[in-house]
Amino acid sequence: MARIISIVNQKGGTGKSACTANLAVGLAQKNMKVLIVDADPQSDVSAGFGYRDCDDSNETLTALMDAVMKDEDIPSDCHIRHQAEGIDIICSNIGLAGTEVQLVNAMSREYVLKQILYGIKDQYDAVIIDCMPSLGMITINALAASDEVLIPVEASYLPIKGLQQLLKTIGKVRKQINPKLQVGGILFTMVDAHTNDARNNMELLRNVYGSQINIFDNYIPFSVRMKEAVREGQSIFSYDPKGKATEAYRRVTEEVLKDAI
Repeated sequence: MARIISIVNQKGGTGKSACTANLAVGLAQKNMKVLIVDADPQSDVSAGFGYRDCDDSNETLTALMDAVMKDEDIPSDCHIRHQAEGIDIICSNIGLAGTEVQLVNAMSREYVLKQILYGIKDQYDAVIIDCMPSLGMITINALAASDEVLIPVEASYLPIKGLQQLLKTIGKVRKQINPKLQVGGILFTMVDAHTNDARNNMELLRNVYGSQINIFDNYIPFSVRMKEAVREGQSIFSYDPKGKATEAYRRVTEEVLKDAI
């Protein structure tokens, strides 16, 4: 049965979609069968793999969630695209923002995404959900369907300050909707380790949360090559195989696998 991981942060610009894409490819390189679910209407993880036609496509998560809400049959292939680096992906588009509104009045509104994944998750070793940068109904759906949450955090003061609300929301979902949901860990991203600010903020977060929540030993350094990889529609693994960010994702992948044992 697949391990379902939501990548969540209510703040944008934390490297969330890059984390989703590169962790997925890192796991695929460990001979795991991996599915990405792009649950963000900005479609960053879809575009990051070169799928830039999603706003004009009906083969997206938007269409699947609409089908469930209308009590229609889910397409047998679930609109899955097979990406060249060995992962599968269900893309998103801007229509998902409208789905967010429709969910408010839907039956079993917290479980729509879980229904979609129910019939396909056993085909995979891991399902990774890229959540939108908010704590709305789509994100609640992702948390309801997940085994664990991975939280990418930029090593600066304001993103760290916002963690408290996110952790409260995760706690409410665990109590009221999904008792098995766990926080898999906090991952520092876009870190400029040469600055005192980054080092001090990482130390602050470890001091405040380290006794309660797993904080990854490794971090993802700031890298211009990461932005170039997204522009080229590739993961950092294929775009810059020997780069520092690539090596960092290899180490983070090992930590994720170790935590699963």
